[in-house]
Amino acid sequence: MTRFHAPQPISAERWRSGLVLAVASLVGLACFLYPFVLPLGNQLDGENTAHARLAPLLFAAVVGVCLVAILVTMADDGGVSRSRTVALLGVLVAVDATLRLVPSVLGASAIFLLIILVGVVFGSALGFQMGVLTLLFSALITGGIGPWLPFQMLGAGWVGLSAGWLPKRGPMPVRIATIAIFGALWGFLFGALMNLWFWPFAAPGVGAANGLYWSPDLGAVETIERYARFYLVTSLPFDVARAVGNIVLVLVFGGP
Repeated sequence: MTRFHAPQPISAERWRSGLVLAVASLVGLACFLYPFVLPLGNQLDGENTAHARLAPLLFAAVVGVCLVAILVTMADDGGVSRSRTVALLGVLVAVDATLRLVPSVLGASAIFLLIILVGVVFGSALGFQMGVLTLLFSALITGGIGPWLPFQMLGAGWVGLSAGWLPKRGPMPVRIATIAIFGALWGFLFGALMNLWFWPFAAPGVGAANGLYWSPDLGAVETIERYARFYLVTSLPFDVARAVGNIVLVLVFGGP
C-alpha cells in the first residue's frame, strides 16, 4: 500500500529567514527601480528633485539589509549545522572571490557558476549569502569598492536566491540544460540591473538629443523606452558574452 506523508509545516526559523530575504529584496528592488517610478505625472517638482538628489543614499541601506539577512539565516541553523554551514560557505566564497582575479572576457565571469550551483544544491538562503559575500570579498580583493558595490552584491544575491527555485528532480541532462538557460537569462538580467546604479546620473541634461539618458521630467513609458535604447547601445554586447559564458561553464562544469 502506498503511504502518503503529510507535508511538513514550515518552521518559524524558515519563516523568519524568508521574511528577511523578502525585505532585503524589496528594499533593493525599490532602489533599482526608482528611476521608473519617480517621474510619475510627467512633471518635475520640488519633491521629485529632492528625491532625485537623495536617492543615492538609499543604496547604503542595501548593504545593511543584506548583511542582516545573512546573519539571520545563519542563526536559524543548529549549532553543529551552523558551524558546518559557515565553514562550507567560507570556503566557497573564498574560492569564488579568487576567481574574480581571472580576467573577464567582455563581461563574462566565472564567479556566477558557483553562485548558481550553490543555490541549486543548498537552497535559496545559502545561494543568497553566497552571492552577496562573494561580491563583497571579491571587491575587497580587487579594490572594486564603490557606489556600484551594493548593486552588485544584491544582484549576485538574487542570482543565488532564484537558483534555489529551480527543480531538484528530473533527468540530469534536462536539469543541466535548465540551469544553463537560467544562467543565460541572468547574464542579461544582471547587466540590465547593474546599469541602473549609474544610468540616472550619466550625462545629466544631455539625453534630450539622443533619447538615451534619464530625466526626472519624463513619463514612466518614455523612461522605459529610453532605458531600453540605452541598454541596447551600451550593455547588450557585454551581456551576450556573459550569457554565453554562463552557458559554457554550466555545461562543462555543472554536471555530477
